[in-house]
Amino acid sequence: MKRALITGISGFVGSHLAEFLLNKGMEVHGTIRWRSKLDNIIHIKDKLKLVDADMRDGYSLLRAIEESSPDYIFHLASQSFVPMSWRAPADTMETNAVGAIHLFEAIRQSNCDPVIQIAGSSEEYGMAYPDETPIKETNPLRPLSPYGVSKVTADMLGCQYHRSYGLKIIVTRAFNHTGPRRGDVFVTSNFSKQIVEIEKGVKEAVMYVGNLNAKRDFSDVRDIVRAYWLAVTKCGYGEVYNICSEKARTIQSVLDLLLGMTDKEIGIKQDPTRMRPSDVEILQGDCSKFRAKTRWKAEIPFEKTMEDLLDWWRNNVQVQKSQPLPP
Repeated sequence: MKRALITGISGFVGSHLAEFLLNKGMEVHGTIRWRSKLDNIIHIKDKLKLVDADMRDGYSLLRAIEESSPDYIFHLASQSFVPMSWRAPADTMETNAVGAIHLFEAIRQSNCDPVIQIAGSSEEYGMAYPDETPIKETNPLRPLSPYGVSKVTADMLGCQYHRSYGLKIIVTRAFNHTGPRRGDVFVTSNFSKQIVEIEKGVKEAVMYVGNLNAKRDFSDVRDIVRAYWLAVTKCGYGEVYNICSEKARTIQSVLDLLLGMTDKEIGIKQDPTRMRPSDVEILQGDCSKFRAKTRWKAEIPFEKTMEDLLDWWRNNVQVQKSQPLPP
């Protein structure tokens, strides 16, 4: 039985990847922190082998690697919320960039020789000019957030550790992905949760939004984790691969789609706190390089993704019942 180690297994993507690998018949290990919420993996927790580890603690990562002795490592643990990176830039760099060094050094110190997937981000491309879209892996990297800079650093370190020490590292740059269990700070999930709260009468019939003009390339998380598996089994070490639907949608169109899935009349109000200091206007990818290696393509329609996300919130937004007054 092949073994996989997922850093950040209790997160959004980590939980879906764990399900995918279990269905492949693999032994799945994962790192969590003492304060990690396990809601995303509670339904499969008994099938997983979990170990406490932190990206800031190289020894804990070494212990996790030695205990799991993995054939594959999927490195997903990170500070992944772009707006948070402006509020805590040093923390973001330490977790994402220095954390990558801790992981690579732990692998070097271990007796393992795994294939390692580094989950990069389309935010690394940042300011892409109109004539540069769809964005290829060769496009200049002009990140517009501390998060983007941190992911560039982690990617570059991965390529450097491959060239310097022969680590079997593959870098993937997934463009936006969403689906059930997405955290409510991310735009598609935030919109969905607001709609459900309005449907259940726990929120006024007004949705608060940020920049609706930005264009993003969305895929379903279940397509993305399938791509991650293909990356470690079919792609070249030391290479970078985009993973994306190759279609750009405005955030306005995403909002309109979701509003069409409810019978509630909902007003829209822009919230200044949701606006970023600098926002990427368009992120539309070209994944021809990855497709040539793996024959992967996004299969789940975006409309289905949004339906599933909305239904997930309908099952998870709790309405507190009023307590009867004491006699």
